[in-house]
Amino acid sequence: MKLKDQAIIVTGSCTGIGKAIAKLCVDEGAKVVINGLEADLAAETVAELGPDNAVSLVRDLTEEGCPEELVALAKEKFGGLHGVVNNAAFVTWSDVDSTDRDYFRQVLEVNTIVPLALIQAALPELSKTSGSIVNIGSVNAHCGEPTLLAYSASKGALMTLTRNLGDALMQNHGIRVNQVNPGWVLTENEAKRKQEHGLRQDWYADLPRKFAPSGRILWPREIATTVVHFLTPDPGPVSGQVVDLEQYPMIGRNPPKDDSTLPAE
Repeated sequence: MKLKDQAIIVTGSCTGIGKAIAKLCVDEGAKVVINGLEADLAAETVAELGPDNAVSLVRDLTEEGCPEELVALAKEKFGGLHGVVNNAAFVTWSDVDSTDRDYFRQVLEVNTIVPLALIQAALPELSKTSGSIVNIGSVNAHCGEPTLLAYSASKGALMTLTRNLGDALMQNHGIRVNQVNPGWVLTENEAKRKQEHGLRQDWYADLPRKFAPSGRILWPREIATTVVHFLTPDPGPVSGQVVDLEQYPMIGRNPPKDDSTLPAE
């Protein structure tokens, strides 16, 4: 158990990738602080992980004092802090015509500024434990689709933040900072979003190879395994790195031209 008795904060951890990360952390012996906006889902997650292994804070991360409260909860419940996973995100569609400045600021607040705020709040405790930070980005950070303008830009900013802090915090505090950029993942929310866009209930069962060369998209636990790897001592001093997790190369790909596309939304 490579995370035995270590305390880890995982934001956005009541569903999807965040929940998978929290579960795998507990499997590896860690204690986790769960965070989300839905009280019922948070209670369900804590019950599933076990009250001795998990505690929850149901609060909006953008609220003043929320990052500090998460750190204080980890100290109170588990005696310290060894890792932070910035997973919570505002996944939203917008393009050059629909992205006004207030909307752009809102996306940046959740996806870029909040992760920095939590890192800053956690810094004193993580310095004591030579802890690890893992930011959850997106392969869209490299460019993104035209309809993912604000989201992609916010994840690109997070990627630069990771690389900058990965150097600075390792030098000055012995803290590793890395990032995982998931590709297309079959989370509960993704399944629901596609159905809301008009796709059939089992849209993910028969995907064109252009989008999923293996015939399926990724599962949350497949992202969680890499995240937990970065939380353990196994990577040694590796810091400031960004890992794309997708089933095809993000740069220079030449997908089949005769393949079909997803059904129209």
